[in-house]
Amino acid sequence: MSLLIRGARVLTMGKAGRPRRGAAMRDLGVMPGCDVLVDRGKVAAVGRSLSMPPGVRVIDAGGRVLMPGFVDCHTHACWAGDRIEEWGRRLRGENYLDILRAGGGIMSTVRAVRGSEEGVLASGLLRRLNAMLVHGTTTAEVKSGYGLSSADELKMLRAIAGAGRVWAGTLAATALLGHAIDPDEPDFVERTIGETLPAVSGAFPGVAVDAYCERGAWSVADTVRLLGAAKVAGHPVRVHADQFSSLGMVGEAVRLGAVSADHLEASERGDLESLASSGVFGVLLPCCGLHLDGRYAKGRDLIDLGGLVAIATNYNPGSAPCPGMAMAVALAVRGCGLTPEEAITASTINAAAVLGLTDRGAIAPGQRADLLLLRHRDERELAFEFGGNPCDAVICGGEVVAGAVSAGVP
Repeated sequence: MSLLIRGARVLTMGKAGRPRRGAAMRDLGVMPGCDVLVDRGKVAAVGRSLSMPPGVRVIDAGGRVLMPGFVDCHTHACWAGDRIEEWGRRLRGENYLDILRAGGGIMSTVRAVRGSEEGVLASGLLRRLNAMLVHGTTTAEVKSGYGLSSADELKMLRAIAGAGRVWAGTLAATALLGHAIDPDEPDFVERTIGETLPAVSGAFPGVAVDAYCERGAWSVADTVRLLGAAKVAGHPVRVHADQFSSLGMVGEAVRLGAVSADHLEASERGDLESLASSGVFGVLLPCCGLHLDGRYAKGRDLIDLGGLVAIATNYNPGSAPCPGMAMAVALAVRGCGLTPEEAITASTINAAAVLGLTDRGAIAPGQRADLLLLRHRDERELAFEFGGNPCDAVICGGEVVAGAVSAGVP
C-alpha cells in the first residue's frame, strides 16, 4: 500500500548514505511544508504538492516534524533475570566495578541467561524491541555477551536471530565475546579466543565481534588478541572502551580499524584526537551517565575535533535500563554537549553507518521508509523535552506500526 504524508517539516538529512562529521552534523536538510510519498516500503518521492496516486493512504502532518526512524546502534536488550538488588547496593554506595569483581553485575545476568531456554530469551527480547519500536526505534543492534560459554553465546545469537525474524523493525546482531571474565573458568580468555570465537564464526559468519575492555574485565592485551583474531576470521570488530578508565584501548581500536569505540566517558584528550583523526566511530552512551555516576563522554570535543559520532541507549538490565532513543538524545545534549541537531544526526544517519546500513537514516527516494512523525513542529523539542514519547506515528518499512495518528487528522 502507498502512503502520502502531507505538509510535514521533513528532516531529509541531506545526501543519503553518508555519515556526517563536524559542522555537517548540524545540517538536517530541513524542508518545511513538504510531502513524502512512500511506496513498496521505500521513499518514492520528496517534494511540495506531490500528486496523489490512486488508493494512497494520506496522513496530514499539519506541520509536524517527519524524521528518519531512530537507529539504536548499541544495546544489550537480550537478557534474563533482573538487577534491581544490584541497583539498591549502588544506591547504598557500592561501586559498580567492585560489584562486578565480586561476581555480581554482568555475572548475575550471565547466570540467569545460562539458566534460560532460547525461546524465553527470544520472547523477552521481542517484548523489549516492541517497546523500543513504540518510542521510535526502527533499527536496533543487540549484543550477546551474557552467555560467555560457546553454547550459551550461540544460544543468545540464535535468540536474537529468532526475534529479528518476527520483529517489524530491523535487527543487527553483535557477538560480544569479550564481556565479563568468568571467575569459574581459569583459562577463560584462551577458551574464548580458541573455542568460542571459532564456534561463532562457523554458525554466524561475518557477525560483528565486540569486547569490553576495562579494569576487572578484559585487559587491553587480551582485547587486542580477541579482536585481532576476529578480524582474521572475517568479522568487523567493535569495542567498549574508556567507560571508567583510559587504558589505551581507543588507540588500539584505531590501529585495528574497528568500526567503533563505545562509551568514552573516561577518554582523555589524546584518545579523542586519535579517534577523531580516524574512520572509527565514537558511540556515546549517555544513559549510563544518568543511571550510574553522572559521567558523560566529551562529545562536544570529539565533534569539534572532526570525529565520527553516534549515540545509542546501551539498553541493558544493569547500567542503562532505558529503551527510548529520545531519552538518549536529550541526555546527549545535556551531558555530552551536543546540539539538538547533532544529536539527531548521531541517532539516525550516523548510527546507521555504524551498522553498515546505507539504506536508512535519511529521507530520500530509494531509502527504506522508516519514518517518525513527531508530536513536535520544531525538531529541537525532541531534545528539549525528556521522559516522554515524542512519536505520533512510527512508520516501519512503509507500514504504520505504532502511534495513534489517523488518515487526514493533524
